[in-house]
Amino acid sequence: MDIEQSDLMAGGMTFRCRAAGPRNGRLVLLLHGFPQTSRVWDATLAALAEDGLRAVAFDQRGYSPGARPDSVDAYAIKHLAGDVLAVARELGADTFHLVGHDWGGIVAWQIAGLHPDVLDSLTVVSTPHPTSFKAALHGELGGDQPQRSAYADFLRQPDVAEDFLLASDAAGLRGLYSESPAEQVADYLAVLCDRRALTASLNYYRATAFDEQPHVSSIQVPTLYVWSTEDEFLGKEAARATAQHVAAPMTYVELEGVSHWIPDTAAAQFNALLQQHIRTAGAPDPT
Repeated sequence: MDIEQSDLMAGGMTFRCRAAGPRNGRLVLLLHGFPQTSRVWDATLAALAEDGLRAVAFDQRGYSPGARPDSVDAYAIKHLAGDVLAVARELGADTFHLVGHDWGGIVAWQIAGLHPDVLDSLTVVSTPHPTSFKAALHGELGGDQPQRSAYADFLRQPDVAEDFLLASDAAGLRGLYSESPAEQVADYLAVLCDRRALTASLNYYRATAFDEQPHVSSIQVPTLYVWSTEDEFLGKEAARATAQHVAAPMTYVELEGVSHWIPDTAAAQFNALLQQHIRTAGAPDPT
């Protein structure tokens, strides 16, 4: 399945997009996390296209050269969520299926909580519901989430984080990609070795601390949440508490022996779960 590449203007900015599937298929938007790009979703785009869906992943604010404002405040979650809604509108979709991993998952929870009417279904990979995540960070669920999230304090340090990640031919960045396919790593590095792009991606952490995420109410759309037992950043306590904050039908899956990088390392398992979820959630064919 060929992946289409294009630039899309939405909300006054230009986003680099990757897409597959018939243009009249139901829209599925996929949101990547840090430090990756839309390239992480290539296998998933192909799988969804085989089901007749129009699957679109885009390099989000900061990662796309034409969507890279300078101020830290421009990377607050409300702006990241606004970009998703603007992209969907530009693609002509009144409603769509939404998938997010890592920071993309944080944004996806926000959209589902604030704009449930635009979603046919929600799928979040790795990232727990913000309320359960905050509880874990504050020690209310037990476990070691504060220690797991300590890296974020380092990433919030201007210039210090950039210097570390880019030093010695980007050794710090490359170390995060040890499990990723080489062709995807090349794309990630092509984007994030540009210091301005790296700063923009780190501004996600600088604009919103994990325990300062806006409140998200109980989720009212069909939800698939996939967590993995070897996730080094996100512990089981918040993952398993997430179901308490979903009022709609929810499927929770733990992938045994899989790291945080599920779209890279367990694409086949994840894609099968996602395809089944979207089939089950259903939606009328576009007219």
